[in-house]
Amino acid sequence: MDQQQSAPEKVGPRDVFLHLLAIVTLYASAITFSVLIFDYIDIYIPDPLIDNNYYSVSSSYQSIRWSIASLIVIFPVYLLTTRHLNRSYSGDPARSNLRTRRWLLYFTLLVATLIIIGDLVTLIYRLLGGELTIRFALKMLAVLFVAGSIFGYYRAELKKYK
Repeated sequence: MDQQQSAPEKVGPRDVFLHLLAIVTLYASAITFSVLIFDYIDIYIPDPLIDNNYYSVSSSYQSIRWSIASLIVIFPVYLLTTRHLNRSYSGDPARSNLRTRRWLLYFTLLVATLIIIGDLVTLIYRLLGGELTIRFALKMLAVLFVAGSIFGYYRAELKKYK
């Protein structure tokens, strides 16, 4: 009999909470990290079309402070939650097959895939229009790195516990 059908799943509010917390903090960390990289790119490679770069750089510094403060709080919550969940999977491997977890992981794979596809379409569109700049290319690489890392990690997670 299939492992998924051998025992009924018992998903409680705690399981849903922990899995949602892990995914939401992952998304928030990924977005905040991307914003942080974008701000550093904006500071170190200024836009030549902006006459007075002071306001742009000033807002980038404020955004950097916010991003760092957010990452200091949010990313450790993600790490601790994921660590707790992984320990519960190693103690009871059947827990890794909870429907809530599978749905959230597949949703995360979908989001990461859509971001990568959108990034590639944007890159090709800009290339065809002759608008490619180093700033744009670095930002595209940052998004591909973040989305690709998330996709790779969670794809491996799904394979590991199948």
